[in-house]
Parts: sequence; structure tokens; C-alpha cells
Amino acid sequence: MNKDLFKNAIALTGGISTGKSTVCKLLKLHGFSIIDADKIAHKLLDENAHKIASMFGEQYVENGKVIRKELGKIIFSNEDNKLKLEALLHPLIKEEVIKESKILEKQNKKYFVDIPLFFEKMRYPIPKSLVVYTPNDIQIQRLMIRDNIDENEAKLKISNQMDIEEKKSLADILIDNSKDLEHLEKEVQRIIGEII
Repeated sequence: MNKDLFKNAIALTGGISTGKSTVCKLLKLHGFSIIDADKIAHKLLDENAHKIASMFGEQYVENGKVIRKELGKIIFSNEDNKLKLEALLHPLIKEEVIKESKILEKQNKKYFVDIPLFFEKMRYPIPKSLVVYTPNDIQIQRLMIRDNIDENEAKLKISNQMDIEEKKSLADILIDNSKDLEHLEKEVQRIIGEII
């Protein structure tokens, strides 16, 4: 792989419901470009809806679109299904991330690649990582509210990712999102000062 590929990239990661999307919005307001691996995944899911239907069943596709919430139920609770889906999607996601990265590298300024499973999968040779951190108890509460689910389901979803404390220890840059939005904005401004 081209060593200049992710030269200006910073991998942005964290756990489910730790506030990655909010941090991305704040970074965009400060003029940073973001490559969003989840957004790419959603687009690719629909583009490959026929493959999803043949792999997991017609009931997970409606009008040519994947019913993500229903598919999620059999992905989060079954390792084999999860691996099958990843084998289909991850190479395609990587291809798209690389394509977008090549365009951004031409601008020769810092940009972020939002990859929720950056440490879990380690498919990207991005030299620096930023972790959006929220303690586990707050993470569970936020996920329950966001997805309107009970504590057990929230814990199951969170258990599919590396523990947030472990991600925190691997981070090159850390954003603390355990308080309110005002505090988060200050954290974002602080790290921008560090990376520019």
C-alpha cells in the first residue's frame, strides 16, 4: 500500500454511543473533512441488498433496501453472521475509504477517518488515532436512550466492540465526552490546537 496514502489522516474512533458523530459534526464546523466508514457501509449495504437477501434471507430486504435494524439483530447476536457480513462489506468499505483518502491527501491538510472498529479490525495503516471516550456506565445510558432499548440489549451491543477503557489506552489523542456539549466543544477546540 502507498505509504503516502493516509499521511494526513487521523483515525477517529470510540465506542457505540460515545459521541463520535457529534465530534465529527464539530470538526466539520471547524473546516475539517471527514471520511465516514459507517455512511459508506450503509450505502454499500443497499447496493448489495440482493447479496444480503441471498445470504441471510429475503425478510431483511424491502424495496431494494436492507432493513438495518432487523439485520442488526441477527448480526449482533451471532458471530458467524457477523463474520459473513464483514467478509462481504469490509473489503468494499476499505476500497471506498482509500478512494476518498486519495482525494483528500491532495489538499495536504489534516482530515479524519471515522472508523468505529479501527482497533478491532486494524485494516487501515493510519498513523494517528483519536478516541472519543465516555465511561461505560454513561455509554450504556446514552445507548438505551438513543436506540430506545433496555440495559441488556445495550450491553450486548457494546460487548461486540473492544472495551472503551482499552481503546482509551491505545489512543494517541483523547477526547473526553463524559459531560455536556459545552465541555465537548472545548475538548474539540483543545485537540484542534494540538494537531494543527
